[in-house]
Amino acid sequence: MLLLALDTATPAVTVALHDGTRVLAESRQVDARRHGELLLPAVDRVLAEAGLKLDAVSDIVVGVGPGPYTGLRVGLVTAATFGAALGVPVHGLCTLDGLAYASGLTEPFVVATDARRKEVYWARYEAGPSTGSAAPRTITRLTEPAVDRPADIADQVAGVPAVGAGALLYDTVFTGVRREGPEHQSAGALATLAAGKLAAGEELPSPQPMYLRRPDAQVPANYKVVTPQ
Repeated sequence: MLLLALDTATPAVTVALHDGTRVLAESRQVDARRHGELLLPAVDRVLAEAGLKLDAVSDIVVGVGPGPYTGLRVGLVTAATFGAALGVPVHGLCTLDGLAYASGLTEPFVVATDARRKEVYWARYEAGPSTGSAAPRTITRLTEPAVDRPADIADQVAGVPAVGAGALLYDTVFTGVRREGPEHQSAGALATLAAGKLAAGEELPSPQPMYLRRPDAQVPANYKVVTPQ
């Protein structure tokens, strides 16, 4: 297995290569406005670091969000294009699951990312330790990913261990925030989680975007036609 993982659902543009046993190379750059500009050079960078060519990739996994419309689509379209060009399967994983895996937490906890518009994308998790040196630890998502205003979920998350940029941004609501935890996505964590699931024979979801709300850009409801009839 040579798994190429990428995610652009958070401000982090992150790419990693995983050989089924370990992460061979990883890149992460945090810039919410340059996903399209940074992603392909990041792919080239991790391939060069690992001393491999793109045609050696056997599987692709991409973070499907939830995330803002434009950034999320950069990763999804790139993954689909690579999959079609190489003739390899493209798998999807929830971006929040990658952050949950990277957190290292085992007690019930929350992952929250910044959804902008004074909202967060979030879900609740529990996890267990690894069952052996070669076996990844398990995580279980207890709730479906949601988008909410922090004040509306205060009773559900107050005092609960939490990680992610959304929890850090609204720490008066996410009062159990772990500041040492991951703030943005890591493709290395996403790849490790995906590799473990694939090795166990688990079928991963298709790479369908998880938007949870309508895009910011909207076609005007009553626009004036200026072209000749």
